[in-house]
Amino acid sequence: MPATATHCPYCALQCGITLTPGRTSIRLEPADFPVNNGGLCAKGWTAAELLDHPDRLLTPLVRKVPGDRSSPLREAGWDETLDLIAAKIQDSQRRYGRDSVGAFGGGGLTNEKAYTLGKFVRVALRSSAIDYNGRFCMSSAATAANRSLGVDRGLPFPVADIARARTVLLVGANPADAMPPAMQYLDAGRANGARHIVVDPRRTATAAGSYRHLQPLPGTDLALANGLLHIAVREGLLDEAYIRDRTTGFEAVRASTAGYWPDRVERMTGVSAAHLRETVRMLATERPAMILTARGAEQHSNGTDTAQAWLNLALALGLVGRDASGYGTITGQGNGQGGREHGQKADQLPGYRRLNDPAARRHVAAVWGIDPGELPMPGKSAYEMLDRLGQDHGVRVLLVLASNIVVSAPHANHVRERLQALDFLVVSDIFRSETAELADVVLPTTQFAEEDGTMTNLEGRVLRRRRALDPPPEVRTDLQVLTALADRLGRGEFFSADPRVVFDELRRASAGGIADYAGISWERIEAEQGVFWPCPAEDHPGTPSLFADRFPTADGRARFHRVEHRDPAETPDRTYPYVLTTGRNMQQYQSGNQTRRVSALNVALPEARAELHPDLARRHGIADSDLVELRTRRGRTVMRARFNSGIRPDTIFAPFHWVGANLLTDPALDPHSRMPAFKACAVAIALAEEEGTA
Repeated sequence: MPATATHCPYCALQCGITLTPGRTSIRLEPADFPVNNGGLCAKGWTAAELLDHPDRLLTPLVRKVPGDRSSPLREAGWDETLDLIAAKIQDSQRRYGRDSVGAFGGGGLTNEKAYTLGKFVRVALRSSAIDYNGRFCMSSAATAANRSLGVDRGLPFPVADIARARTVLLVGANPADAMPPAMQYLDAGRANGARHIVVDPRRTATAAGSYRHLQPLPGTDLALANGLLHIAVREGLLDEAYIRDRTTGFEAVRASTAGYWPDRVERMTGVSAAHLRETVRMLATERPAMILTARGAEQHSNGTDTAQAWLNLALALGLVGRDASGYGTITGQGNGQGGREHGQKADQLPGYRRLNDPAARRHVAAVWGIDPGELPMPGKSAYEMLDRLGQDHGVRVLLVLASNIVVSAPHANHVRERLQALDFLVVSDIFRSETAELADVVLPTTQFAEEDGTMTNLEGRVLRRRRALDPPPEVRTDLQVLTALADRLGRGEFFSADPRVVFDELRRASAGGIADYAGISWERIEAEQGVFWPCPAEDHPGTPSLFADRFPTADGRARFHRVEHRDPAETPDRTYPYVLTTGRNMQQYQSGNQTRRVSALNVALPEARAELHPDLARRHGIADSDLVELRTRRGRTVMRARFNSGIRPDTIFAPFHWVGANLLTDPALDPHSRMPAFKACAVAIALAEEEGTA
């Protein structure tokens, strides 16, 4: 059979691959696509193993005893299953109101599925209760970029531009583990004389290859950025002409940074004054220069202001909008960019429109064929919705697509309790995840090689996901399921299960919005190896690079915002004397529901390892590879210790791919983005007396 060109199912780089079905297996090979240029990481190379995995869900499952989640799941037919779900939706809305039914989506859904899920909740359910796991990933950087630059596109330039930058400052990013094929651009830059600075409390593989590694205390990145801007002001390194001609609001920021003198910032962050001066001088004088942030800087209760601080620095130095320069944030999930553009966020309509904007409501309602008054107003953010599950004025019937909340949400013990309090839980997935184990109904859905659609990668490049083989007989796409449910709810006329039809409607709905896909067709994507948004017309070339002439704000200027450091919501004390931070390992992905089933990846990393400095370990009588208990105010978990002399001696790192790390994390929310504080909370450590979590 011929090979099918498509894309890896994992991270936001969306590496090109080809799939060739054989008689007994599928051959996966890397493709010479612009972002990966023939490279793949271990996860990408092994992705085809999931397609015929013995754990695969192949038929709908319902509880043998209805309403009793302790009873076993049994196989059921689609009509029985969909009729049951529709009946539960209708009963809940009749008894408790429309907002008693909601949905939780995922950043791995195709654009068509994310768009349809948002439309389904607002048109078929007429509910405001929807959000998605991207709230836990990109929301702080997105909020900062929207208010400062007028648009949120993770990288406002092609990823290949990184290779042309002379100076790159990476803040809370570890692409060597999280996105290995992207390292080719950093490697190429270094080969041409570029110097890279990495800001991270751990000496990661990315930091190990950098020119300079800065190791701040987790939760102090904002102070670090303000300290760098203070030096730029004092040493005359600002681009005053750029500030005058292309921005507004700088004087308030200039005044606010006066309090962040180098010695004070050194005491706050642990980064030496000499390294602060060196860093800002490199950014200002060794051009082109870039500042790239990721979750290490953003997943905090002040994550929006922290991202803003780095934006302020980039603008003050005149980097943004210049060739091979600027500010960007590294999107993580496969469709983390497209998934946050077209309506599965609580406050959003397609095209990155605001749900509370009357003009946006009129435009989208006209495309959908409904009255604008039928559209609900914005609902609760992800954690706020989860926190109220099963309670008065909260969601009582929940549909979960492409998300494993039990592993990925903060304060996971509490979230599990709230899921158990639901009247009815429906989970759509390819495997029986930890969240699916709690469900009343589990729906089998298609994998990446079994569906058509589009994805939008970290650069804003819209790509084609192509179907290479048929799904198992009783497996359906999420589009088919949502359309069938809408039909049972009397709203089927507004929906289609055909991804091409859905994409063409998405184009119309996004037209004129910030994320304008109107000029992007499947044919153009295939002919041009992807099209960058915004692309408002079919004769428009797309927009690989943003901000060259103006910003998409009312006056065309970028906006500075004054931001001040504040301590994390939870700081160490005598009972919990260290800082816990969380993140990724190279061999696993997200909640691990897929990668923990791949034999080669599990051989490489079969369990969670808590990284700690040998000096910290000695204080507690811990040897390398001992089982240790980590405790916070929310729970405990046991992991095996891994010594790392490159981590701060006051910090412990835990990977989040297994049940464990998020039993500990702090759900304190950023006031702007509603991002939980995944990256800093107070923790205690001791030798474990027994395995397990609580």
